[in-house]
Amino acid sequence: MRPFHLAFPVRDLASTRAFYAGTLGCPVGREADTWIDFDLFGHQISAHVRPEALRPAGDPTNPVDGDAVPVRHFGVVLPWAEWTALAARLQAKGVVFLIEPRVRFAGEVGEQGTFFIQDPSQNALEFKSFKDQARLFARQIDPPLS
Repeated sequence: MRPFHLAFPVRDLASTRAFYAGTLGCPVGREADTWIDFDLFGHQISAHVRPEALRPAGDPTNPVDGDAVPVRHFGVVLPWAEWTALAARLQAKGVVFLIEPRVRFAGEVGEQGTFFIQDPSQNALEFKSFKDQARLFARQIDPPLS
């Protein structure tokens, strides 16, 4: 799979570096006075200082399997063991979860582990995993027509 690139706004570089490099353990890439790149599990994300472009308080959510999921978010799909280890590591660090680690769509084709956190600039991140990676894009099978 090819790595993706995502650029997003942040309040400042100091808190952004502390969160992505310190809390999440992302290696730091190139940087300048107004931006910094991180390696997010093999994907390049670029944090650009633009406080005026940050999400407003009360950003919209959509209901998904009983959770209020932030509409604007990004993240990564991890192997199950990495996902559980990351969740445990973040819990041990006292990270506040927007949505606690849990299994969503239990017993369905799209069954997945998921959790959401926020960076210091209120960007929402989702980390998810599938025990059966082949189900990442699987669709629910429609019942046969009668």
